[in-house]
Amino acid sequence: MKMLCIDGGGIRGVFPIKILAAIERELGDPLVDFFDVIAGTSTGAVIAASVTLKRDMNELLNKYKKYGEMIFKRQAKLGIFKSVYSDKYLRHFLKESFGQLTLNEIRKPLILPSVDVTHGKPYVFRSNYGNYDRKDLTIPLWDAVLSSCSAPLYFPPNNIKNRYLSVDGGLWANNPSLVCVTEGLRFFKKPIEDIRIFSLGTGEQNIDFSIEKDMAWGMTKWLPIQFTSMKVTPKLLDLALNLSSETVTYQCKTLLGENYLRINKELGGEVPFDDVSSINQLLELADQAYKEERDKIISFIKK
Repeated sequence: MKMLCIDGGGIRGVFPIKILAAIERELGDPLVDFFDVIAGTSTGAVIAASVTLKRDMNELLNKYKKYGEMIFKRQAKLGIFKSVYSDKYLRHFLKESFGQLTLNEIRKPLILPSVDVTHGKPYVFRSNYGNYDRKDLTIPLWDAVLSSCSAPLYFPPNNIKNRYLSVDGGLWANNPSLVCVTEGLRFFKKPIEDIRIFSLGTGEQNIDFSIEKDMAWGMTKWLPIQFTSMKVTPKLLDLALNLSSETVTYQCKTLLGENYLRINKELGGEVPFDDVSSINQLLELADQAYKEERDKIISFIKK
């Protein structure tokens, strides 16, 4: 059983999209035809849903460029009384991309981690492939994806039919690979040696919390404020997402060995998930990553 898993990371999602576009061009067929299960968290949920529906990756990349600055246009500088960003343009982007298609109409196994923050529990949206959890199949795909994308403080929680509020699945599964391993074992009844995962990151950050004399370690250290613009930087959230991804990467490499192929690239510093100005840098890194790992990637997917 072959699975495609895509990390969260906001605008850094252009990194895996560019790699997927290169793979799609080389293989000459839709990516979804090469995988049994597709999974994505946060921005990875947007990409995973697009792959499942056989959307062209270059077109998706153009949409990220088009909507990026609109989605990450601040409505609040510090996010004290309201979320830093409105989800208005994100909603518009997702509705335009997925229409009113519901999870019930998608037969391909699609897995989108989120958080039921009302009840304080992890939650996984699944498409209609006979899984044990079928109660949310009437939810539109765009709504499920939005739920996986709603990063706390930066976007408002997504209201699911007035039953619960949902926020970013990256809080517990920014790399959804381990969710897929569990699904393969529990639902598909596959032995672990039959599970193969192609995992795409959104760049490895070097998030600096240096030792400084007499540091008070208040909010401005964890969520630094750019005093010239009075904007807060999502440093703590980016750290949490990065730790989540790298922990799962280590666990899956240990569990799956050569059946786990992870493609990621060091960013050489901090690239916040809302830094739209980093798109070109991320695309260049994606090109480098694909050139370096091309043979390994194609062999893994075609095997």
